[in-house]
Amino acid sequence: MSVRVLQAEADMKIPHVLSVAGSDSGGGAGIQADLKTCGARRVYCSTVITAVTAQNTAGVQGLNILPEDFVADQLHSVLSDMHVHVVKTGMLPSLNIVKVLSQTLRKFPIKALVVDPVMISTSGDVLVGPSVLAGFLEELLPMTDIVTPNIKEASVLLGGVPLKSVSDMHTAAKLIHDLGPRNVLVKGGDLPNSLDAIDVFFDGEDFYELCSPRVNTRNSHGTGCTLASCIAAELAKGSSMLSAVKTAKHFIQAALDYSRDMTIGNGAQGPFDHFLALKINQSSYRQNRFNPNDLLLYAVTDSAMNRKWDRSIAEAVKAAVEGGATIVQIREKDAETRDFLEAAKECLKICHSYGVPLLINDRIDVALACDADGVHVGQSDVPARLARTLLGPEKIIGVSCKTPEQAHQAWIDGADYIGCGGVYPTNTKANNRTIGLEGLKEICLASKLPVVAIGGIGLSNAREVMELGVPNLNGVAVVSALFGRECILTETRNLHALVS
Repeated sequence: MSVRVLQAEADMKIPHVLSVAGSDSGGGAGIQADLKTCGARRVYCSTVITAVTAQNTAGVQGLNILPEDFVADQLHSVLSDMHVHVVKTGMLPSLNIVKVLSQTLRKFPIKALVVDPVMISTSGDVLVGPSVLAGFLEELLPMTDIVTPNIKEASVLLGGVPLKSVSDMHTAAKLIHDLGPRNVLVKGGDLPNSLDAIDVFFDGEDFYELCSPRVNTRNSHGTGCTLASCIAAELAKGSSMLSAVKTAKHFIQAALDYSRDMTIGNGAQGPFDHFLALKINQSSYRQNRFNPNDLLLYAVTDSAMNRKWDRSIAEAVKAAVEGGATIVQIREKDAETRDFLEAAKECLKICHSYGVPLLINDRIDVALACDADGVHVGQSDVPARLARTLLGPEKIIGVSCKTPEQAHQAWIDGADYIGCGGVYPTNTKANNRTIGLEGLKEICLASKLPVVAIGGIGLSNAREVMELGVPNLNGVAVVSALFGRECILTETRNLHALVS
């Protein structure tokens, strides 16, 4: 195999975003925001600069648009040499630059095009003339995979139609979709009289309202650039469009919250810190935030069962992951916090040595203290939305659900998966209402999230659960079938062979 082929294969494995945008000398938006976002999301980012601005936290003091020939040279340099997966656009300040971009992209195929239509300033000034708008409508949007206008930009795209409500955002998303892009995200951060930051996502068939609490901070410069480049980064890593949008929404929320009191510059709108991982000490072993396939064999520990067999939590977890458990949840209701934390740290090392994620049941404080991969919460525990705010965008959050309504709320609140059950009667939870296979099926069909079935599942019935054949059912969660037995290793191996 030639060196050229080997290099091409290596390039294919590295997620790569090309940002085509303007330069922000203040470092908060534009090319600089895109570079920082992709870096924070562990994605390589190359750049094509369309304009150079002189700006700071007080505003824009100068703008120098680059000649379209030189923009074309930059595009060709990158696309002819590097394997770019996703192109993300920001400021496209002239009609000729829009045409150069669209013509170039027809020559170099990519996985996706993410368009952030930078058309209007924070103060409300229109930044592009009618000719550039026409270029967007005629040249760029028909080849766009997702466009991410805020309500002012959406209004410009639609000829000045005012957007004053979430209902108006739904209408706008549909009308913009009719202009050609395959997906539309109308951002409602500037929507008046709204307690939450509500974005409307439309994929051509379904509408999704993505909600997050508003963060009271001056440090919001570059949120639009960051959201779009985060979507691009997640698409480059292989995420679905909806998953990429949700991850970007979580990332923005966490970054704004982390940076709310940061002070850089003296102006009205400061930048925020994209590398919130410097404060939230995230685990470095997992390249991807969550893989639904991890739910295949979900092992949940039980302190009483471990005491019965005179073994530690760590011994039990080690046997489970050696036997093939694909994810582990520590559920230790009786342990003292200090003992729980020490055991969690030891279990985390064991799980990570096998590439298996470790979650903590309910105890967000313990999850934060040991830097676990996430938490699982019940309906009476800390809400998933608060858990997401506390843990940040990288961590895994699961929610116990018994109804389609609860499953839908878990999705709105930013959960990654739901635990559905009890499917069968169980002794591990008193007075636990069972939903049966029909209830499990109903929730799987209604859920927008991956589902793991739990409750009374073991060797005798795991197959009939997995053979339901419904979408979103990714695995089974087991307690007694593993930890209630003398040899956890053997039981896990047997169950893993059955479900896989």
